[in-house]
Amino acid sequence: MSNNTRELPSRNSGAVLRGQKLKLDKGTFQKLVKRVIGPHKFAWLIVLILIIVSSVCDVQSSLFIGRVIDEKIVPVIDQYARDEIDNPQEDKMYTSYEGIIDGEVDVSEEDMNKLDKSLWDYIKEIGVIFIIAIVSAYLYNRIMIYISQGVQREIRDEMFAKMQTLPVKYFDTNSHGDIMSRYTNDIETLNQLISQSIPSFISTFVTIVAVFISMLMINVGLTIFSVVLILVTMFSTKKVASLASKYSIKQQNDLGKINGFVEEMIHGQKVIKVFNHEENAINDFEGLNDELYDSSVKANTFANILMPIMGKMSKLQYVIIAIVGGAIAINTRVLSLGNLVAFLQLADRLGMPINQVTQQFASVVTALAGAKRIFDLIDEEPEEDDGKVILVNLDENHAETTKLTKDWAWKVPLSMIKNDDKYIELRENYKDVNDEYIYLPVKGHIELVDVTFGYEPNKVVLNDITLYAKPGQKIAFVGATGAGKTTITNLINRFYDIQEGFIKYDGLDIMDIKKEALRKSLGMVLQETNLYTGTIMENIRYGRSDATDEEVIAAAKLANAHGFIKRLPKGYDTMLTENGAELSQGQRQLISIARAAIADPPVMVLDEATSSIDTRTEKIVQDGMDKLMEGRTVFVIAHRLSTVRNAKAIMVLDHGEIIERGEHDFLISQKGTYYKLYTGAFELE
Repeated sequence: MSNNTRELPSRNSGAVLRGQKLKLDKGTFQKLVKRVIGPHKFAWLIVLILIIVSSVCDVQSSLFIGRVIDEKIVPVIDQYARDEIDNPQEDKMYTSYEGIIDGEVDVSEEDMNKLDKSLWDYIKEIGVIFIIAIVSAYLYNRIMIYISQGVQREIRDEMFAKMQTLPVKYFDTNSHGDIMSRYTNDIETLNQLISQSIPSFISTFVTIVAVFISMLMINVGLTIFSVVLILVTMFSTKKVASLASKYSIKQQNDLGKINGFVEEMIHGQKVIKVFNHEENAINDFEGLNDELYDSSVKANTFANILMPIMGKMSKLQYVIIAIVGGAIAINTRVLSLGNLVAFLQLADRLGMPINQVTQQFASVVTALAGAKRIFDLIDEEPEEDDGKVILVNLDENHAETTKLTKDWAWKVPLSMIKNDDKYIELRENYKDVNDEYIYLPVKGHIELVDVTFGYEPNKVVLNDITLYAKPGQKIAFVGATGAGKTTITNLINRFYDIQEGFIKYDGLDIMDIKKEALRKSLGMVLQETNLYTGTIMENIRYGRSDATDEEVIAAAKLANAHGFIKRLPKGYDTMLTENGAELSQGQRQLISIARAAIADPPVMVLDEATSSIDTRTEKIVQDGMDKLMEGRTVFVIAHRLSTVRNAKAIMVLDHGEIIERGEHDFLISQKGTYYKLYTGAFELE
């Protein structure tokens, strides 16, 4: 829509540049915890209980094996070993439980029944433990699915709601593809964090605590030795983990960058093909893709080698602990065989949670990087609006009504007029009013006085602009691309706020008018049409949601769109998709004009509304717009100067300044810039 795109700041996809230091915002984790746990405290409590139960059951299985060995197997072996010593058998001597099971050591039937009975009791006991562990794990994983999906829904809702409050500047300075990436890739990594990584961390913590306490109960010295080995392992993998973190963050940012580029290329495919820019587009994409490839390879490399490293280190730990524990068991009586076996299993379990944390580490860092990008959007400053004046409709008795009438009025707080010196004239005209509010009729009288503005602080786009539009006048802006024409309409709509000067609307400073009210009073028809998925009826009704079908049809007739709509197979119920790809450019523009007509605003802004329409269609559209503009203040931006000949005043802009102004005939007689634009005399110089 803009003729001033060259003045806009360059887009920033949010990607971290090569060589820039990568780090996470310290507050990201706290913000995430608040949103993840806050609304689901009860569910998280149940999950925590179930994880504790599951983890304790896992630890009990290790202690169970040691207990079985010490209570049932070792005593039997010792007993028969003593019998062999007292009554040596020259042909066979077995002092192992294997010999008893194989029947190679004679055991009385009574003792074997006792042994079988006790083993069956143990089997039932361990069976109950495992069933509890399995059920607990199943339940908390099911609950985590509901939590993760619920959090995703809530964050998406919050993101979309926040997006509606952001100023136009945000969308001008951020890649649309990068914004979409936050809704897709970043949300998906967040889902993995909530559904997999967080439960894994909780389970790890509970398991480590339970295992550590159990190990201390078995042997304090061996426990301290084992912890030292684990700390050495963690320290040795710290560098690899930090590199995995660094490149995981860069991978997520590069992904947003490439998504933004792809979205831009898809949107501009026609332009790419027309100018044979395919090769350049491919090269640019390959450059971005190479960056993503590089960061992804490094992120996944360091993430994936962590597990093998941790696995080998864990095996080495196991062997060392087994040797030391075996020496303690042989040389002292403080560690039984069963306790040694249980301790080795516990030591191995102590390493397993750490391996799991290591395995999840890369996904956690990636998710936190995605969460930061999400919270960056959510934490963006919303569009400021300090306005107090609202727009209302008045009925025949000059009372407020919710129905659309031709009687628009500004509802102005009386205190605002009394306390602000810039409203002396209004104060004098309404000095006898003692109500809380006064109603000023909306006339469409707009003034720009000494307005200076730049999209960037050090780059002025409009310089000391002064103009006015009286009620019912048609004001046209012409000039070269980038002269500042669209910028003026952006300021009237308060898409951007001016740095110097002021803009008045019916005597009110637009800074004092609520933006919603201001924009409701301004109908816009842009060069670039935006139609939404839905029927033609719904797209026209977008201008006023409470409009009846009859009012929609009347607006279409006013815009000269009714004829082609009725010729469509389903008429007004024709479904539009992909920005109305089923229609021609002229038909899409007619629907846009009908949308503006149904809103019935007191002021219209037409920004190159007919520039993409053929001459024949332009006459149809122009006739509809003439009806639409009747009795309204209208601002027209046009390259086709034939469409502005009947304007009350034509403003010729050049580099942000009004260099000529006046009616068509007057400007032609001056033979200045407008004359050259109109006659094409520039081509002769």
